[in-house]
Amino acid sequence: MFLEIVTPEAILFSSEVDVVSVPGINGEFQMLNNHAPVVSILKEGDIKIEGSNFSINKKFEEKFIKMNDGKVSFFINSGTLELNDNKAIILAD
Repeated sequence: MFLEIVTPEAILFSSEVDVVSVPGINGEFQMLNNHAPVVSILKEGDIKIEGSNFSINKKFEEKFIKMNDGKVSFFINSGTLELNDNKAIILAD
């Protein structure tokens, strides 16, 4: 699936990923390729990204935490998620 993480300042992440986990208001949930359409409000927590071949813009690399298991994590205060047609867009603060 294609994932974009957008903040008021910039598009921080824009790449193909395999799995993304987000902090939904009713708990963390995970989306894989070809997931059913979803719209959700996000609460404070980490967005966890997993993929075999994604890249992070050097300009925003310091905002992401690389974990030992190959995943990448990005902390948000709140946000909104829309997933449709295998494209996820997260509007985050």
